[in-house]
Amino acid sequence: MKSPTGRSAAAQGATRREAMAKARQSRRPSRLGSSAGQAAKPDRVADENAGFPDLLARAWREARTAPDLRSAVETLLTLGGHVPADVSLRALRVADECAVEALCGLSWRDHAPSDGTPDVADGTDEPAVFQGELGLTRGGRVVVSVPSYGPLTVEEDLVDGVLRVPWSRHVLSAYADALARRRRRQDETVADCRHWLAAQEPRERDDLLEQLKSAALRTAPFVLYQDDKRYTNFRERNTLTGKTLWPGHPDCALSRLQGIPPDLWSDSDAVLVVCLGLLVRSAGYARIEEANGTQLSLDHVGELLERTRRMYAAVPGGSPVAPAAFPSVPELGALADALRLRRAEVTGTVQLYREIHGPLMHKIERVAGPVADRSHRLEADLCARLTDRLPLSGTTFAELTGHLTERHDWLAHPHGDFGSGIESLVFETVAAARDVFRADFTMSRGMRSLPTLIDALRDEDWTRITRWDLPDFFCCVTAAPEARRHFGDSADRLADVAWSMSARMQYNSWHFIAGNLPSTAEVEARDYFVPPGIPDIAYFSDQHHNGHVAAKVRFSIRSPQPVRILDRVFNGFIDLRLLRCEGLPFDEQDLLTAHRTSAFIAGATSHTATLAAAGRSVEITAFDTAWHAATIATD
Repeated sequence: MKSPTGRSAAAQGATRREAMAKARQSRRPSRLGSSAGQAAKPDRVADENAGFPDLLARAWREARTAPDLRSAVETLLTLGGHVPADVSLRALRVADECAVEALCGLSWRDHAPSDGTPDVADGTDEPAVFQGELGLTRGGRVVVSVPSYGPLTVEEDLVDGVLRVPWSRHVLSAYADALARRRRRQDETVADCRHWLAAQEPRERDDLLEQLKSAALRTAPFVLYQDDKRYTNFRERNTLTGKTLWPGHPDCALSRLQGIPPDLWSDSDAVLVVCLGLLVRSAGYARIEEANGTQLSLDHVGELLERTRRMYAAVPGGSPVAPAAFPSVPELGALADALRLRRAEVTGTVQLYREIHGPLMHKIERVAGPVADRSHRLEADLCARLTDRLPLSGTTFAELTGHLTERHDWLAHPHGDFGSGIESLVFETVAAARDVFRADFTMSRGMRSLPTLIDALRDEDWTRITRWDLPDFFCCVTAAPEARRHFGDSADRLADVAWSMSARMQYNSWHFIAGNLPSTAEVEARDYFVPPGIPDIAYFSDQHHNGHVAAKVRFSIRSPQPVRILDRVFNGFIDLRLLRCEGLPFDEQDLLTAHRTSAFIAGATSHTATLAAAGRSVEITAFDTAWHAATIATD
């Protein structure tokens, strides 16, 4: 190929200069056309106490004014009604668990009193023999000073002081009995884990450690406890492979164990490896997040698996799974393997989803119930809006999809204000969802150039795909005009927030796509998460994620969908997200409707990919900064 000369070279030089000048411009809609980094001061300064610190402070103030000890403990366990108490009970250290049970009768275990009246009530008139303390850590855990601990203000990083808790002799006796039982069981489980590890071949143990390192690297942030020991790939000092520790880093607890005989491992490391292995065996990496924020023990894992077994057992058909005869490693391993097979069965007949409790980043797998009348009404409203704006007919998404399958050529032609029908379909669907679900923001993401992806797939050029950057992906964000009330009643700020969401969702598409590729060296060297496979519904997610705090994302639904392109299925290739900044949370019927809505977008994307594979030029050029400025700031 000849080098460009004359006017061609000049034209190319001008094009490069124009591209560089555009790259130097601010991408914030409110500063569209101005140079980046030229503002005299930030538009807004983030409050360092916003989000989780503020929630902890409010929960502590409420606990301090509670009428009695039990009410104070329940307030702290739920963080003022923002998380299930059951999750926080599982986060307690062994001694703290025994103390809370003895003082208040609260426990996650089946044998605990259920009427709120502990046996220790008989000794409430006794004089105090020990002055204990109750506190809340900045990590959101309830802590109790017991006779073997020092003052909490010395031992713990507390939100704000302590509550004094007198212990009677009766409470002390109940605590001692419970502690003895827990310590015996703890010793049994440690021995069980060590025996199982010793029975594995060295290669098998190293393979397990490699799998768990990959799980920590390719999974969303999690925090797990072994009494006072903290294992995390999230913020502060990481102890597992993740954003700050590369695989093999000497500070990673899992990397340090490779090649080391298990009799030289610490008790907590032995239990960690076995429990993580059981969770992954039951449902892949994502199951780890269902233990997020809790003590990782064999009993906790056993209860989680049994709860899951009962949930799957309620789904008709398939092969029933028997409970573990005893919560030992071999029994729980067999249960985990059976649950993985059973999970594949139930996903064909019911909709699984995850419930996310944002303050503790804890996830709970659920089986959705049947579609109710309200969901049908929501779908009918959505379809009516879409048939009014798109060349489609039907009253359900099944009918719209059937019509689209018969006549999808228009997806590659200009439609309305857009350069392609697929752009128009994405926007109209997202906008309709915003109105029907009464959301503050709705959005859907994807890839800008399906022809480019198809060319790379045909060449099996995995390296090329891993080298694409955020501008190669898009996210269409729509905002309700009234949502500006959350942002100083400013349309410019609303547009800025929408664009920041769009940029973050472009990152998510970039982050997931490599998880669908073969495990070549280039792919494994790339940062990616395992793509999501089931929808989720989140409560109080405006806590940890800085973007969620800034955008006031309190309640949300995420509905990821796979898309088949040529002969490869890309999981999580698109999604639909619904966000509310305040008011009522979304519910299960909202989620079921949203999931059918996102499936409609995914089906249209698959049809567009078919057109691209046949040689049609289909590019997504909308949904950039200027588009968000024009559709939101001027609305």
